[in-house]
Amino acid sequence: MKLSPRLIWVLMLCGLTFTVFSCQNLSSEKTAKNSPEESITGFNLDNASWITDAKPLPEKDSLFYLTHPAPIFRKEFNSKDNIKKATLYITAAGYYEATINGERIGKNILDPAWTDFSKRIFVSEYDITSQINKNENCLGVTLGNGFYNPLPLRKWGRRNLRTDLSVGKPTVIAKLIIEYTNGETEEVITDDSWKYSYGPIQKNSVYIGVAYDATKEIKGWNTNGFNDTQWSAAVIGNGPGGDLQKAFFPPVQITKTLTPTAITSPEKDTYIVDMGVNFTGTFKMKMTGKKGDTINYRFGERIYDDGSLNPMTTVIGQIKRKGAGGPGAPDIAWQTDSYVIGDNDAWFQPPFTYHVYRYIEISGLKEKPNTEDIQGLMFHTNVENENTFSSSSDLLNSIQEISERSFLTNLISVQSDCAAREKFGYGGDLNATSEAYINNFDMKGIYRKTVYDWADAMKDSSFVDTAPFTGVEYCGISWESAYLTTQYYLYLYYNDTDFVKEMYDKNIKWMDKVARIHPDGMVNKGLSDHESLQPVPVQLTGTSHYMQCAEIMETFAKVMNDKENELKYNQLADHLRTLVKNEFWDKPVKNKINRQTLFSTLLYHNIVPTEELGAAKDSLQKAINNGPSGHLNTGIFGTKYALEAVSKNISPEAVFNIVNSKAYPGWGFMVDNGATTIWETWKESDGTFSNNHPMFGSVSEWFYRWLGGIQPDPEHPGFKKFILTPSTPEGLEFVNTKYNSPFGTIVSNWKKLDSNTYEYTFAIPSGSSAQVKLALSASQNIKITKDGSGFNTDTTSGDFDLEAGHYNIVIADK
Repeated sequence: MKLSPRLIWVLMLCGLTFTVFSCQNLSSEKTAKNSPEESITGFNLDNASWITDAKPLPEKDSLFYLTHPAPIFRKEFNSKDNIKKATLYITAAGYYEATINGERIGKNILDPAWTDFSKRIFVSEYDITSQINKNENCLGVTLGNGFYNPLPLRKWGRRNLRTDLSVGKPTVIAKLIIEYTNGETEEVITDDSWKYSYGPIQKNSVYIGVAYDATKEIKGWNTNGFNDTQWSAAVIGNGPGGDLQKAFFPPVQITKTLTPTAITSPEKDTYIVDMGVNFTGTFKMKMTGKKGDTINYRFGERIYDDGSLNPMTTVIGQIKRKGAGGPGAPDIAWQTDSYVIGDNDAWFQPPFTYHVYRYIEISGLKEKPNTEDIQGLMFHTNVENENTFSSSSDLLNSIQEISERSFLTNLISVQSDCAAREKFGYGGDLNATSEAYINNFDMKGIYRKTVYDWADAMKDSSFVDTAPFTGVEYCGISWESAYLTTQYYLYLYYNDTDFVKEMYDKNIKWMDKVARIHPDGMVNKGLSDHESLQPVPVQLTGTSHYMQCAEIMETFAKVMNDKENELKYNQLADHLRTLVKNEFWDKPVKNKINRQTLFSTLLYHNIVPTEELGAAKDSLQKAINNGPSGHLNTGIFGTKYALEAVSKNISPEAVFNIVNSKAYPGWGFMVDNGATTIWETWKESDGTFSNNHPMFGSVSEWFYRWLGGIQPDPEHPGFKKFILTPSTPEGLEFVNTKYNSPFGTIVSNWKKLDSNTYEYTFAIPSGSSAQVKLALSASQNIKITKDGSGFNTDTTSGDFDLEAGHYNIVIADK
């Protein structure tokens, strides 16, 4: 689909000035109380200027692939004694790395987070008090391209990010505020008093990689006293146009360092480094050799049978033939880096890019590298990662491990579907896995940012597939509805009512747009159950998503005490439920359809009337039995729906028997075939489909919800009251689950003591309570101990409430 080109910002360079201020009122207008959308003007960044270099952008696409060194900027300044605090506020269009007196500032990488820079730019804040010298200091900044100055790669032979994104020359804006103990303040701001030149980074692409020439390093450029008389004055520009806002979500940071498990040489002068697992990040390597030698790197998730690198599942945008990527593009868009050796031995870590890989191919070395000289650097948005699930099943534990790794390595300031080929924030994957992410990590901040990305990406009369918008408009409501479902899960899991109130008017306008696009209610266009092994009509999944959105808006109207819209959306949900029921339940479905997805969708979305649930359950059971190996053959949405619908309507044990199996198709099949991250498809791919895709990671949500049994209660959002209903399928000996709720840590552990005796250990945080649902037969009794003492409650049914505390419960034969 041909799209109108977006405005291309051609930016000029800029610099910082040095000013003395007395304490002053830094108040600013806010869009909402304590809102993440609070304007950064409260930090007086409006005194600073956007700065860049003087080189114009190339006039032709092919010229973008030539050498374009990254600009480096410096500013010397003096400080006084008795510094109380020094705070740097900085952001860029593109990526930046900042130093003070030659030392790196902070741990953030790939900063700022990717947004539509013409609408919103997030500013990071650093306390650099301990790094400020007495008297003489120097700030340094290196600028990278990021998503603001991408290569004109034609993904799939047609999508050009330079047309689809708001793009321009990389540019930076910053302000350093120094506070003294006597109340005085000083500011250093970007302006044309900064100087710039060009350093060793000769090329940098967030997709293809980095070319680094160590012979062009400038020693001491970012320290005080360096002679910059030959450098140029920074050029002041207008910036990319987006509102500057304080970052309120976790930054991207290196979280794990991996040591190679093996280094092999499948052919002369070529080495394959195996990091043991597939992940997203980069590497660090000790570089030794002759000055001027070039070391080349390629990356891949797989190797061929002869031990050579197979990079084909991570090729950028499926550009795999000459001419497909557009003028100047490589014939095959590998993930690559290169390094030209300089005067001294050094450690090389490519900046401003990220790769998805397990294996690195290295060529150009004179001898085989040592494992201690290479590190794999895993990084992602550094969300809190304190929730845990483990069990007596090694297979389930492995599935949980590869799910977590897939989630984190597809979280680089946006939640991507594959962090190599596209790096885009697709809404369908968000719809399928957002609850799984929340069960594993604290997603409140980054999911707020995600909703803002969707608000910035959406159009008035059509659906977009990704946020930030990347030109893709194909998948329909099941993708863009992630804008609303993500808000609901922020409400359900965190009771974020402030966000509901902030976005409410926008949400009403969005629902009005949906009504214009689908005036009859039935969704007839868009992508359906992606990667299902059998066809699924979009009328089923798309209309069900529309109905889900109407139900969400009914809930939000209740929060807002908006009776009129509460009724309106209730009636809309009923109408849409009736449409789906009439089309897919009341009459036989004659066309070929994935019946697992069909009945799972109907049950998940409560479309089947209560009096007919028995027939729906039987139909779902039959569909499961008819699946390959008696397993799921569902796609992106059907898998999430089936895990829940089978557990709720048939039994969690039926799901356990599928998950705890190594037969195809399934997660155990992936693990048994060496997967360390979740595949994009049920069938293994060695040349087309990603080996690192979170879509089928919805199984991890099932671990928490059904084996651990920790479930939020929609009537009491934010875990004010929640449900504890752990399942004990035959074949499991124990399960340990921990979830950090807004009230504190919830613990749900159980273990099998003998054939008919189970012990449960629960922790319910202060301020909350739980409705406990345990299997208890007439031949069993139950003993409950709270905080080490006896506890009396109604235990006749195994269904009872517990207040805050630590509980030990034993169910055994009488």
